[in-house]
Formats: sequence, structure tokens, C-alpha cells
Amino acid sequence: MTSAESSPQIRPSADGRSGLPQGIGIGWRPEIAGVVADLPGLGFCEVIAESVPFYPIDRLRALGVPVIPHGIRLSLGGAEPVAHERISLLADCADLLGSPLVSEHIAFVRAGGIEAGHLLPIPRSREALDALTDNIRRTQDSLPVPLAVENIAALFDWPDDEYTEGEFLTELIERTGVHLLLDVENVYACALNRGTDPARDLARLPAERIAYCHVAGGRFIGGRYHDTHTDPVPTEVLEMVSQVAETGAAQAFMLERDGNYPPARELLTELDAIADAARMAKVTTGSRWWVA
Repeated sequence: MTSAESSPQIRPSADGRSGLPQGIGIGWRPEIAGVVADLPGLGFCEVIAESVPFYPIDRLRALGVPVIPHGIRLSLGGAEPVAHERISLLADCADLLGSPLVSEHIAFVRAGGIEAGHLLPIPRSREALDALTDNIRRTQDSLPVPLAVENIAALFDWPDDEYTEGEFLTELIERTGVHLLLDVENVYACALNRGTDPARDLARLPAERIAYCHVAGGRFIGGRYHDTHTDPVPTEVLEMVSQVAETGAAQAFMLERDGNYPPARELLTELDAIADAARMAKVTTGSRWWVA
């Protein structure tokens, strides 16, 4: 892997308020901080928002690339209004890191005061869409930068779903103008668990509001495909990266790894594979990586 031909850039967002990342990114984790710091041509990185107060902020800033706070505790899909202090954490992280945007999940993590400790899928119903819309608008009103929301991996669908995932996301974007953090591997996982075609499901999602994309690995456990973030990215997911890139809507792809970290050489090879899939799909980014 060689150095980028130009420095990392951010591209204008559709709403004109800020910018969106470009190029190849990675999730910053303390266990691989040294590897991340030495990556040539890194386009951006992402950090778990709830952990930012415990991370070396100066070290993150020293990366010299856009840093995106990624929340996991907001519970945007819950029936209860999102807590102001949780929104404030995202806003403070964005200010502290000079971030171009923040991201969270289309999921709920608590109900009736009980913490699930996991991202849970919400029903794709009109009632759930109304609650999600209200929570996203409330969050957007308190953030200094745009918000991107992520599709999650699910082991099941609720029996009272009234929308397909594509219809649900399209309606949500039309109502709120929110950006989409498209997790390519989550689309793959859901398709395998539903028994549908991953490429077809991916093609039905609203690409026009993609802010950036997650790419990760998973495995089958007990007959269901789990989004583990501890396994290598499957070839099928890399093919989906190319499919997304061919739309021209996605200009930023990020590797998620949250455990079972491989040696640095393997990690770089995985980043190269993602970059290669995007390049072959003729994505032009401000920070191009070339496979050695």
C-alpha cells in the first residue's frame, strides 16, 4: 500500500451545512491505535461516541483526518423520547473532534427503563416509523453537524412489519432529510437470515443519501448469520461494496473490527481488499488507495 496521491478531503453534503468523508476509513480502537496512526492515505476514522471521554483526544486529532463519533446508546428507535443528555454527548463529541457529522443506529436499546445491552431491530410499522422520525428530528435539532443513521443486522423480522427495509428507509429520509450510514455487511446478514437475495435487497435501498459505508465480517452461529466484527470480510460483501460504489453515491467505505484483531499485515490486506473493490467500481475519492 502506498501513500495517497492527495490529502484526505471531505465532500459537500446535500444540505450544504457541512461535509461528508471520502476514501477508505477504519474504526479507531485502542487495541489497533498504533496501526491506525501509521496508515498512509487514511480518509477518515470513526470512534465510539460513548468512549470518547476515555480516549486520548490529542492522539485522535493527530491523525489529521476527519473523525466521526458513532453512537451506540441513543436508542433512536425506542418508543420513548431520546434523552437530552445522550444527544448532548454526541454534540459535545462532534465539537471536541471537529467532526463533519455524527452517526447512530436505527435500533432501540432500552424500553421501560430496562437496558437490553444490544442493538435491537424495530418493527417496520407506521407507528414505529412515527416514533423514529420524532426522535431523529429531536436529535437533529440539537446537533451542530448532520446526522447519519445506520441499518442494523437482525436475526429476525417482526411479524407486524408494514414496509420493506428499502421502503422504510426511503420514507424516513423523506421525512427527516437524515443521511444514511449504509452498513453493507448488515444488509448481507439480514438477507441471509431472511432467505432473500443480498444484491437485490441492497439495490432497493435509498443510495442518494449515503454519507459513508461500513464493511465488516461475520459468521454463522446456530444456523443464523451474526454480524460479529471479529471475522474477515467475506468475498460476497466485497462484491456488494463494488455494487454500492457503482451507483456513484458512496464515496467512503470503512472497515469495522471490534475484536480478534489480526496482525497488522492482515488488517492492511483487508483494507486493501475494500479499497480494491471500491476502485474497481470506479469510485473517485479525494484520498485514493492503490493495492500494492
